[in-house]
Amino acid sequence: MRKYKVLCIAFSVLFFMGCKEEKEKLFIYNWGDYMDMDVVHQFEKDEGIQIVYQEFASNEDLYVKIQNSNDQIDLIFPSDYMIERMKKDNLLKKIDLSKIPNYKYIDERFRHLDYDPDDEYSVPYFWGTVGIVYNAEKYPEGLDSWSDLWDEKYKKDIVLYNSQRDVLMVALKKLGYSMNVTDENILEEAKYELLKQKPLVYAYLGDEIKDILVMEDANIGMVYSGDASVIISENEKYKYSIPKEGTNIWFDAVAIPKNSKNIEMAHKFINYLCDPKIAAMNAEYLQYATPETEAKKYLPPEMENDKALFPEISNLKNCEIFSDPSKYLKRYDRIWTEFQSGYNKSQKSE
Repeated sequence: MRKYKVLCIAFSVLFFMGCKEEKEKLFIYNWGDYMDMDVVHQFEKDEGIQIVYQEFASNEDLYVKIQNSNDQIDLIFPSDYMIERMKKDNLLKKIDLSKIPNYKYIDERFRHLDYDPDDEYSVPYFWGTVGIVYNAEKYPEGLDSWSDLWDEKYKKDIVLYNSQRDVLMVALKKLGYSMNVTDENILEEAKYELLKQKPLVYAYLGDEIKDILVMEDANIGMVYSGDASVIISENEKYKYSIPKEGTNIWFDAVAIPKNSKNIEMAHKFINYLCDPKIAAMNAEYLQYATPETEAKKYLPPEMENDKALFPEISNLKNCEIFSDPSKYLKRYDRIWTEFQSGYNKSQKSE
């Protein structure tokens, strides 16, 4: 009987110890290498919780996961047009800004944007532009127009992202159109421009575009402003310009998906990310532009004054935000597939 009591006590102790060690969890789904892990660990320590952190490779991968999976995910980091799409498809929960007092630090310029005009479903995380980075020592004349990327003298010294919308944007802007056009004839015209440019391009790349440029295997690139900042920090020969025809101004934001089960902690983490010191810490790690004016005060001077990251407002007058293309995805996909295969004859719309 005594042995039985001892065993009961032992199992009880183990049971309650196990319960005590079971921490509250917050499930985060973000782009690859898109947050300083010290930021994550500090929040875990402050709140006494465990963060389960997973990564995705594209907005489309994120969409499929949230639409089709029953897995608990409490916070996601979609881009502008994907927020618009997910909102339309009822895949997001509304955010209660009264629980995010640090939202006051978000610059007024980055509120009420087209993809979330009432600021109901997202809070800005990072922002930037797409432009041209070039080796100013090799090309002292500079490049300030998308049409420069069609100049024969730069043959096989140009790299672009292997990205459908970004590459089409370059051609559309060169031609004087909005990057959000859906007219099939205009898209055909853009495709033809890209086919003419293709022999001049060294490669269409992913994240390795930074390494190629830093090592000067190619000396001109169409890049995101954050990547431009990294390239310039590693090779001072480079400069960054926003083409005069205009470009994409992009936003990544934090949102709460429909399958979140820890909404209170999700709001706490969003508020934590909006703390100016935390926002600056994260921005310095990633070399991307924070949407908070107050956070800029905590950045190193060379980063705070970096015109690639924080361009003059006058340089953004012709910039646009990508809108949701979901109604025309087949059309975009066909144009892109034909470009990749070298097909240059118009086809009728599907």
